[in-house]
Amino acid sequence: MSKISGIEGQLLNVTVVSGKKLRDTEMFTKQDPYVCLEYANSRLRTRTCTDGGTNPTFGEKFQIPLVEGLLELHIVVWNSNTFSQDDFIGSGRVQLHKVLSEGYDDSSWRIQTRNLKDAGKVKLIMQFSGTSKKKHSENATYESTAAPLAFPHGLPQPHPPGFPPVAVARYPPAPPAYPGAGYPPQPMINPYPQLGYPPAPYQPYGQPYAPPPAGQYYPPPAGSYPGNYPPAY
Repeated sequence: MSKISGIEGQLLNVTVVSGKKLRDTEMFTKQDPYVCLEYANSRLRTRTCTDGGTNPTFGEKFQIPLVEGLLELHIVVWNSNTFSQDDFIGSGRVQLHKVLSEGYDDSSWRIQTRNLKDAGKVKLIMQFSGTSKKKHSENATYESTAAPLAFPHGLPQPHPPGFPPVAVARYPPAPPAYPGAGYPPQPMINPYPQLGYPPAPYQPYGQPYAPPPAGQYYPPPAGSYPGNYPPAY
């Protein structure tokens, strides 16, 4: 199992989909379940599924800021009561390794009572977009460290990107002047002096774009638990 790192402050998207075959805490009426999520300092809860019974449906989405090294999410399911204390249905632990390494996990997670008896399942859909960013960063690092191409000895090296140097303008030499008979030869004067143009400079590389500012996120509003509910063990 590979080590998960670099997740501090990134967001985990969690959708609480439904409950299945939850423990029934009501004798004469249908129970009204709701689900609580606990992770680090985040405390979130779904709406109450009135008359949801043992197979409630929620379909609520949450965003949870991740903490480095914390790879477990705690879920607690309660039955809402109007005139008495809420009933504890069950609790369980959700492992985050799969979603953080693969980017997606839609598993159903088993919950238990305080006596470790089966209390049903809760289906979650979890998504983590940081996985693709991490893979892209690794690929970019690999490409940037690739060895340069080697050219065989004796072959000309290719020009760097840009325009090739401008050739030096050369004029043909003037034909020799033949002196007249009896006169000393005149010194040969080249009427067209050599014009030496320096090669044009190479086209410079484009300036890299400035990196965008680091993404900001806003933590989700903290969910409120009903008062005085019994602690989950």
